[in-house]
Amino acid sequence: MTVIQIQPSAEEGMRALMSSPQLPVIVQRLSDALAEEQARRQAFYDAATEDGHAEFINGEVVMQSPAKAEHNEAGLNLASLLRSYVNKHALGRVGHEKWLVSLTRNDYEPDVCFWGQSKAADFDRKQMKFPAPDFVVEVISPSTEAIDRGIKFDDYAAHSVLEYWIVDPDTETVEQYVLQDGRYKLKIKAQTGTIASAAVGDFTIPVRAIFNPDENLAALRALLAA
Repeated sequence: MTVIQIQPSAEEGMRALMSSPQLPVIVQRLSDALAEEQARRQAFYDAATEDGHAEFINGEVVMQSPAKAEHNEAGLNLASLLRSYVNKHALGRVGHEKWLVSLTRNDYEPDVCFWGQSKAADFDRKQMKFPAPDFVVEVISPSTEAIDRGIKFDDYAAHSVLEYWIVDPDTETVEQYVLQDGRYKLKIKAQTGTIASAAVGDFTIPVRAIFNPDENLAALRALLAA
């Protein structure tokens, strides 16, 4: 069961709404709007194909444009390291790009994500929609940065995703956020050194291994040899 964390600002708005004499009217309007949105969401599922790359965000289908090589390389580099480590130690399941994460209202295709064994044990081979991961990575670009730092940042935290990395291939920087009291706290922002996951036990890699192919290969060999 997913536990949704309600932010303090949302709680204040809820209290104000509960004291409004317009509450029944507002609730009915919201109910109608959500019903229409759910119909659009079902249409999004029905039209989805394995070749497409789209997300459903706040009632709208958001198409993803082709990514630059540096974006793809950073995502693949990190996914290969994480998947090798997770598979070696039987920790769970790793997804890359086209795994559709379905949250309470929105559907995302994170660049990299990880589910621990307790969640992954229930997955099946024909599954197309997946629950909130334990760890998510988004590789930002100019067209996605506002969403990755905005609605996704809040949504992942609200659905108890334990750890969120934002990778910037342009500046070759990684930001690591860890969930604390229902909100993300920045633990590290780095271009060099090492980064240790809080959600994937003992998974530690050099930051440069995400961006540099030689560093990536060396890190992969070290993970497999350990």
